[in-house]
Amino acid sequence: MSPHPHAFLALFLAVAVVFPLILLSVARLWFRFFQPAKPSPLKQDTYECGVAPTGDSWIQFKAHYYLYAIMFLIFDVEVLFLLPFAVAFTGLSVGAWVAMLVFVFLLAEGLIWAWQRGHLEWK
Repeated sequence: MSPHPHAFLALFLAVAVVFPLILLSVARLWFRFFQPAKPSPLKQDTYECGVAPTGDSWIQFKAHYYLYAIMFLIFDVEVLFLLPFAVAFTGLSVGAWVAMLVFVFLLAEGLIWAWQRGHLEWK
């Protein structure tokens, strides 16, 4: 008698759900019984890489830093999508070629938009 064709997937799913739950349960039990809470002003203080903290820990960051990071990720990852087209450039059909051109056009359009809005200038 052969096993059901989806038995392996069911077993894999069960292990994928149960294993992390077991690890989280053990970690919670370990924390509860072996790591008693010992709050102190030193533990509640803001950590600044071993340097004594100065000033308020609630400071406001400028959104430009995050905008630079997001734009870098967008353009970096989108350039990676061009790699399969570059590898198979000579064997592309017309439809794939048009899709690649549309993709590059949208990438260039996003870059021009960010440039015109001044997002690429360091302030």
